[in-house]
Amino acid sequence: MTGLDLTLLYLLAAVLGVVACRSLKLPPMLGYLFVGVVIGPNALALAQNSAGVRYLAEFGVVLLMFVIGLEFSLPKLRTMRSLVFGLGLAQVGLTVVLVTLGSLALAWAIPTWWHMEWQTALALGGVMSMSSTAIVIKLVAERLELESDHGKRVVGILLFQDLAVVPLLVLIPALGSPPAELAWALGLAVVKAIVLLGLLLTGGQKLLRWWLNQVARRKSDELFMLNLLLITLGLAWVTEHAGLSMALGSFVAGMLISETEYKHQVETDIRPFHDVLLGLFFITIGMMLDWRLVLERWPLVLLLVTVPVLFKLVLITGLAKLLGASLGTSLRTGLYLAQAGEFGFVLLTLAGQNNLVPPELFNPVLAAMVLSMLATPFIIMGTNPLVMRLVGSDWLMQSVQMTSIVKKSIAAQGHVVICGYGRCGQNLARLLEKAGIPYMALDLDPDRVRKAAAAGDSVVFGDATRAQALTAAGLSRASAVAITYIDNASALKVLGHLRELAPHLPVVVRTLDDANLDALQTAGATEVVPEAIEASLMLASHALALVGVPVRKVLRMVQEQREERYGLLRGYFHGGDDDNADEVNSEHLSPYTLPAGSRCVGQTLADLLLDEVQARVVSLRSQGKSCPFDDNTVLREGDTLVLSGKPTALALAEERLAMA
Repeated sequence: MTGLDLTLLYLLAAVLGVVACRSLKLPPMLGYLFVGVVIGPNALALAQNSAGVRYLAEFGVVLLMFVIGLEFSLPKLRTMRSLVFGLGLAQVGLTVVLVTLGSLALAWAIPTWWHMEWQTALALGGVMSMSSTAIVIKLVAERLELESDHGKRVVGILLFQDLAVVPLLVLIPALGSPPAELAWALGLAVVKAIVLLGLLLTGGQKLLRWWLNQVARRKSDELFMLNLLLITLGLAWVTEHAGLSMALGSFVAGMLISETEYKHQVETDIRPFHDVLLGLFFITIGMMLDWRLVLERWPLVLLLVTVPVLFKLVLITGLAKLLGASLGTSLRTGLYLAQAGEFGFVLLTLAGQNNLVPPELFNPVLAAMVLSMLATPFIIMGTNPLVMRLVGSDWLMQSVQMTSIVKKSIAAQGHVVICGYGRCGQNLARLLEKAGIPYMALDLDPDRVRKAAAAGDSVVFGDATRAQALTAAGLSRASAVAITYIDNASALKVLGHLRELAPHLPVVVRTLDDANLDALQTAGATEVVPEAIEASLMLASHALALVGVPVRKVLRMVQEQREERYGLLRGYFHGGDDDNADEVNSEHLSPYTLPAGSRCVGQTLADLLLDEVQARVVSLRSQGKSCPFDDNTVLREGDTLVLSGKPTALALAEERLAMA
């Protein structure tokens, strides 16, 4: 097979694997592993796990470690130090120690079935201590749990695991040395690592910042990208030739760049290389798996899946509980981190290359790790009902949280429920206070909630994506809902609950741009406010004023643009204090709901001939959600038409609708 044939095969396999996983809402990594097994030498034998392919895949690991180093943040570590260096250190340290001692105890008790040297046991302890950062962080973020109690503990442990990979990358190659040279090899590796890292971290940052400044002044994207790859692979080459691993050098490169002002640009530039080459790495991992050997030794594979998962579940749950977490939070943390991880593959491959793990054990361990990662999404999805069933106190704590929300909102009537109390939510609350309109805000940042509540704001700790929290916030008595944070997945989840609980309640959603406008409106958003459009209108208004256009004309032009974009700004709803002559002669809005038995049901908007009375439909809500409409839209019972026109025209239009 030629190089082009092999490249096309990898690309086709990767595309099919990722599409399949996306369809099943699984992480792409699992798709790469699966297609690697299928096309590998132990299945269809479409591709051979050649040295060239493996070496190219190592670049995926190099870039993975570079990205981890790039995300390495001393301020972040200081903020989470109790979780990272408390819970994380305890988890990794105890896992390595207990797995090593347990493996040696088994080798002593049943030497004919389980024969293992202490070097192999120690390497497997490091492998088992890892959990999947890629899978878990993605799922936790999608479930909007990063700021939850268990989410913070999960992130803290994963951060320390990522850091723990660095000494393990130094330790495992040294463990592969002959017994007579082992102590010397370990000592030499440690000295090399200390000297090399000391030189790079002390003088490397200033030199790197100066060099990147010189490159950036040339204003060439190609030159910047070439230098970025040169720095990353260059430091990987330095550490490899120093007898350490390439991944260690790339981690240092990322860590050095993370302290410069070019961090965010580098993250954007490196992402395509990182994703593609890391995918190739997982394909090669899948190609290593010999499924025939797995079938022959399936009892061992089953044992290696269940025992490590249960061990890590019990250990992490116990440590989290010991360090002050509730039982429910501890159990959630353990369930989220019980699986193997991608760095476990890196360490297992390194151990295999250094003859620490024999082939007859390598494949069962590899298969067990793959199976545990495949099970992770399903374990996490079933975590909440399982914890609620097993831990009565967790249900009680959630009930107490709902009770605190109810207590705060019990007196509210006709209020606005604000989902998210960041800068945008707080500005909205200030305006509502000035207008004399009550509000109830839900937010997941405990520090923000504590400070705002102490200042007298009507805000409580609660997750707006949970139906119970929305109900406790007095949704049935509310006049409107505002989703003030930019997260389309979360907004769609909130809109889904609102459609079930209060389908006729108007909802305003903030978004970054209008890319998801149709999806949000279909889900039930009454109005979607894209920041990009508002920013462009403000920019245009200032530019027009600066070039001499009268301010009054500028305001009129901007208002016309808003009227074209936002249906609810085409006029306004008339109130009792709008009786002066100017207000009476301006455009008003009036809702009209088609009652049961209305003759309008089954007709189209064009059939109503509302233009004859100088009125028009600017918004249509059907079955509790906003709907796109045109002249051919057929009306149904219960539809709400928002009519725009002058008061006389609206009166004639409503009369025509009633008599139709």
